[in-house]
Amino acid sequence: MKPLRSCLLLFTLSGLLGAAPAGAQIQLGEAARQLGLGKSAGPAEDKVAAGLKEALRVGADNAVKYTGRKDGYFANAAIKILMPKNLRPIEKGLRAVGYGPKVDEFILSMNRAAEQAAPEARLIFRDAILAMTFEDARKILQGSDTAATEYFQAHTSSRLSAAFRPIVEQAMREHGVTRQYEALIGQYESLPFMKGPTFDINEYVVSQALNGLFHMLGEEEKKIRKNPAARVTSLLKEVFGKR
Repeated sequence: MKPLRSCLLLFTLSGLLGAAPAGAQIQLGEAARQLGLGKSAGPAEDKVAAGLKEALRVGADNAVKYTGRKDGYFANAAIKILMPKNLRPIEKGLRAVGYGPKVDEFILSMNRAAEQAAPEARLIFRDAILAMTFEDARKILQGSDTAATEYFQAHTSSRLSAAFRPIVEQAMREHGVTRQYEALIGQYESLPFMKGPTFDINEYVVSQALNGLFHMLGEEEKKIRKNPAARVTSLLKEVFGKR
C-alpha cells in the first residue's frame, strides 16, 4: 500500500470505526488489519509527517534563497514592492514634474531593504517545522496546494514581522529610504494645493516583504506537490511521488 494513500485510508477508517456499530467495527478493524493499517500504521504516518516536514524545509529554504538576494524582490514582478497605493497620486504628480528618477530610486531602496531582511526568516521557518504535530501534517495533507504555506503564515507571521522590522528600518536608513520618502513628500507638498498623507513606510515595507516571501513559499509548495523535478530528496520522491 502506498504510504500516503495508506495514511488517508487510515483516517477514513478511523472515522468509520468510531461511528459504526460494534459488529461493523470488527469487520472494519479486520479490513484495516488486512490492508496493513494496524500496527504498521504508525511508521507510515511518521513517514508522511516526515515527508511533509521535508517539503516545508525545502520550500522554505528556496523561498528565502530566492528573496534574500540582490534583485530577489526588485526583479520579480510578482513580488516587487511598488509605491503604496495611497501614494500613487503623489508618484504620478512627481513624475509629471521631472522627479521620476527620484521615485525610481525610492522604489529600488524599498526592495533592497526587503531583500536584506528575508534571510532572517530561515530559522523562524525551521522552528515552525520542528513544532509541527502530526495533526498539523494531516491538515496540510488534506488541504489545498498551499496548505503548508498557510500553516507557515499562521505560525510565523508575528515572529517574522517582529524580526523583519528592525532589519528593514536599519536597511531603510542605510539606503536612505526614509530620507527619500520624506524628501518626496516634501517635494509633492511644495506643489500648489498638494498635501501628502501620513504613512508608516517602514511598516509598509515589512508587510510587503512578508507578502512576497509567502507568495514565493506558496509557489515552491505547488512545485513540490505537482512537479517531480522539484522533489529533490529521496523522502520527497517517496511520499509525494506516490500520491
